[in-house]
Amino acid sequence: MSRPIPGFRLSLGIVVAWLSLLVLIPLAGLFLKASSLPPSRLWEVLSSSRTISAFRVSFGCAAMAAGINAVVGPVVAWTLVRYTFPGRRILDALIDIPFALPTAVAGITLTTLYATNGWVGRLLDPLGIQVSYTLKGIVVALVFVGLPFVIRTVQPVLEEFPAEAEEAAALLGASRLQTILKVILPSMAPAILTGALLSFARCVGEYGSVVFIAGNMPGKTEILPLLIITHLEEFQYGEATAIASAMLVLSFGLLLLGNRMQARLGKGWTR
Repeated sequence: MSRPIPGFRLSLGIVVAWLSLLVLIPLAGLFLKASSLPPSRLWEVLSSSRTISAFRVSFGCAAMAAGINAVVGPVVAWTLVRYTFPGRRILDALIDIPFALPTAVAGITLTTLYATNGWVGRLLDPLGIQVSYTLKGIVVALVFVGLPFVIRTVQPVLEEFPAEAEEAAALLGASRLQTILKVILPSMAPAILTGALLSFARCVGEYGSVVFIAGNMPGKTEILPLLIITHLEEFQYGEATAIASAMLVLSFGLLLLGNRMQARLGKGWTR
């Protein structure tokens, strides 16, 4: 049976070779190096209070930032798509700044802004709110780097949403709030979840924008990437790859679970 599009084998070979060089072989090397540790040492590294605390900080703050972005991102996308106002194009371009801005520059800027003597920090300090060098600072940095993923995922869905569906809801007597909650939001839900997952994946491994504002206190505000760097600087390559492998497995598992939820959510809305 002839294929409608020729070149399948060649295309598949290129894809497999490219993925092997960029993804599969490096990951295999990572797990191979981690397996060089004795099981007792591997368990000692992964179960230490410092490692567990770093896992809690990285994954907890990433989940919180992704949740915030899942709420704020659709609002920003709705504003950009549904309204026309002066400076809309400039605002739309500013959304992509976290993609282009070096993460170290973002971290230094956020630390300066939210320090007790910074432009924003000096307003929060009288209220007893400290952002820099706390978990709050980590969440702020992760929200900054993860927000564009949600906005850019939801934005095309809103742009392609048929106006006839909203008109039909209005003719049937639905209020504006009911139309948003029962007509528009269901079509946006898979895109919001996808953007939140992308944001979470980006935030878990974030280093540059977090390391400056976190304070890097072991057991309190130390993130996993910094702990891995610390082991590498001490020439403990097996310990570093062990933590990286565990981080990879846990991240992949959470993303796989999120993708299954997204698929079920999409099927549920199409019924």
